[in-house]
Amino acid sequence: MARLSTHVLDTAIGRPAVGVAYIVYRIRRSGEDEDREKVASGVTNADGRTDQPLLEGDAFTAGAYELCFDAGAYLRTQGWDEAPFFDRITLRFIVSDATANYHVPLLLSPWSYTTYRGC
Repeated sequence: MARLSTHVLDTAIGRPAVGVAYIVYRIRRSGEDEDREKVASGVTNADGRTDQPLLEGDAFTAGAYELCFDAGAYLRTQGWDEAPFFDRITLRFIVSDATANYHVPLLLSPWSYTTYRGC
């Protein structure tokens, strides 16, 4: 079954990022206007993943999405004294084939982040 998943890794400490809050929005466009519909939310588990796919089955459709991570709150729990450079990280992407798997990992540090599309 096709699904959307994520995995957050803290590259500053070389471990999974535990307890990172996230929200998934479906973006609906009408001409120049757009609306965001919240379709999933939660926090990452001890492996930096989610216990279930973010979306799967009939809930996973083609279209535009945003996956928003509360990186600032997570980084503050890790003891960074200064204000984190990244507060919320929003990744906007397009699902063109809802029969395929989309894995959107986040490699995070207090000073940078990287992402890509996996399967």
